[in-house]
Amino acid sequence: MSLHSNSNRSRQLKNSVARWGITLGGISVLFTLVLIFMYLLYVIKPIFESAKIEPIATIELTDTTKVLTTGVDELKEIVYQIDEQGIFSFFHLTANDHRKMFAEKVIADERKLVAVSDAEGQSTNRKKILLDNQGEVKVVEAAFHASYIGDDKTISASVIYPLGEDVLPLDEQEQAIKKVAMAMDSERAIFVALTQDNRLIKTTLTAEDDFNDDPEFEASYQEIEFNQVVDNILVSPDLMMAFIQSGDDIFVFDLDDEFQVDLKERFTPFANSSKKITTLSLLSGGSSLLIGDSQGEVSQWFEVTGEHGRHFQLIRTFNVSNNEAISAIYPEQFRKSFFTLTQAGEIGLFYTTSEAELWKGKLENIVPTTLAISPRSDGLVVTDNHSLQLFYVHNEHPEVTWKALWQEVWYEGYPEPAYVWQSTSGSDDFEAKFSLVPIAFGTIKAAFYAMLFAVPIALFAAVYTAYFMTPALRKKVKPTIEMMEALPTVILGFLAGLWLAPLIEQYLPAFFLLLIFLPLATFLTAFAWYKLPKEIKLKLPETLAPILLIPVLIFAGYLAMYLSPIIENHLFGGDVRQFLTNDLGIDFDQRNALVVGIAMGFAVIPTIFSMAEDAIFSVPKHLTSGSLALGATPWQTLIKVVLLTASPGIFSAIMMGLGRAVGETMIVLMATGNTPILDWNIFEGMRTLSANIAVEMPESEVGSSHYRILFLAAFVLFIFTFVFNTLAEFVRQRLREKYSSL
Repeated sequence: MSLHSNSNRSRQLKNSVARWGITLGGISVLFTLVLIFMYLLYVIKPIFESAKIEPIATIELTDTTKVLTTGVDELKEIVYQIDEQGIFSFFHLTANDHRKMFAEKVIADERKLVAVSDAEGQSTNRKKILLDNQGEVKVVEAAFHASYIGDDKTISASVIYPLGEDVLPLDEQEQAIKKVAMAMDSERAIFVALTQDNRLIKTTLTAEDDFNDDPEFEASYQEIEFNQVVDNILVSPDLMMAFIQSGDDIFVFDLDDEFQVDLKERFTPFANSSKKITTLSLLSGGSSLLIGDSQGEVSQWFEVTGEHGRHFQLIRTFNVSNNEAISAIYPEQFRKSFFTLTQAGEIGLFYTTSEAELWKGKLENIVPTTLAISPRSDGLVVTDNHSLQLFYVHNEHPEVTWKALWQEVWYEGYPEPAYVWQSTSGSDDFEAKFSLVPIAFGTIKAAFYAMLFAVPIALFAAVYTAYFMTPALRKKVKPTIEMMEALPTVILGFLAGLWLAPLIEQYLPAFFLLLIFLPLATFLTAFAWYKLPKEIKLKLPETLAPILLIPVLIFAGYLAMYLSPIIENHLFGGDVRQFLTNDLGIDFDQRNALVVGIAMGFAVIPTIFSMAEDAIFSVPKHLTSGSLALGATPWQTLIKVVLLTASPGIFSAIMMGLGRAVGETMIVLMATGNTPILDWNIFEGMRTLSANIAVEMPESEVGSSHYRILFLAAFVLFIFTFVFNTLAEFVRQRLREKYSSL
């Protein structure tokens, strides 16, 4: 009695431990999934946050002289301003009293500045073009230098003259200048100016060696044929184009020719509207023209290739104000964002490509007279009549919106809106393109072709193995196929990319012949076996029958390979690939969806086969025996009883294979060209979500938009698999309920 009681207590203890252990394990798995889900959301969340503008410092201006422009260093420690007296003043923000560091006069004492504008270029600190009341021009730049004494850092500032301290010889006839615009690189500076006698001129200053502290240059002059009133002048930072506003018309001139300046295009932005042009600006990179109008809108224009060549076209508009005219547009230097300023002092922040309105409002109830953006685009300096104020701009991910991620976007230089994923480039002017549509499509495409290859083979093999194959042969075949699942996918991807892809390209007709020869050879072999006399079939072991098919299939494959070059020479001019590309217009990549479908299908087959075979083999024998006893044939029993009963397990097998295909990384990484395109063409590659993460995560900057969008891609992949598995479980339960009564 004591032994029996001890045995019961021991058994109950083990049952309790097992029950709690299983429960704890299940809860841990669910908790881990929730943690992964929450961490992905934590990393993704910042890219959808709105921009914020917060005040940092205010400097009261005791001098009432009008400020014409202002600026700040990269670290937002020193701000500067240039007033109409030509005084360049620097203020140190880290000092408690925001003291003035020094002031330097950059024009002659008896003169005043009438205009200060930014010079286009690629330097971090924008150069300033100074135009005085005598019609003479200088170019100045604020320079900042950091020095260290122990652990203490000191930032000093200075004024430099990239083209020399003397006034610049812009007009060969030495006429005064009324309006001027300029762009420069390390070798050339190009000015487009309007002279006192209303001539439009182009002046090119070419450095003898390079522009440095003591520049020496050669000037060349060209006169531009233009008889209209000049209201505004812009020069693109690549020194290729000049934009001239005359009333409601925009004239675009080609500056690339050293001997003459030709009119490239003329267009009227608001030809059929009451709107008037109030201001112009060039977006970062100089490809887009931003036009502010009298009704509070900013429109973006850039060149698009049409039937009659390239021409400027309206791309998108931004509603800044309902009734206030746009007085100024301030583009960021390295991104496609821009600030707007209305006559009432309302400021707006927009991003062109994503068409995002990031921020609108007034700053500290002031009406800015000047505005400048910090080199890193994280600060804003504004002045009014009494103060100079610095604001912090939190706007790290302006290019990311749901529309930019999932809808067509019209990028600069593209003929039409498109879905594009291109995160990096070798050009500084490059704009990252983060559409998730091509890589999500690539994931579906890869999974589709893999399942198209794997499902028929795996299911037919499972049916034959579980229902028709002898037990002795099944014991060898099933473990052998299941062992295929242990083969590393990196090996499959390596073989697919370096061996299978060139083989398919070389013997492309053979792979289409195999679609005919293999089923035909199987049918003919089965028919021949059926016609064999019973005496011969009885002499052969039952396990040997399916093995006889192997040499027949090998011969069919060899015959397809042998006929491939013959067919290629006689029907396709010796090159099927050229025939597809030139005659049919079908693009062909060596590493394509066909290669991926075969390789990934090979990886998915064991998963589907094993689960489907178990489901079919587990159908109760009394069901099949009863069906056969009632007079049904084996095939009728298979279709009407076995497959219906096993359908929940078969469907689960297919969905498990689909989940494996959707999440596969190494095969699609190595066996495709990793091209993020939208095309079902089986002869072109793709880029999948998982492969994209594997390729680009090591090179992405932590915390950048690129980095966080890759986490968003992982989140999308997570949702894909979650939705597939949920639907699979729902359908499986419905099938189980429907056929459980069999």
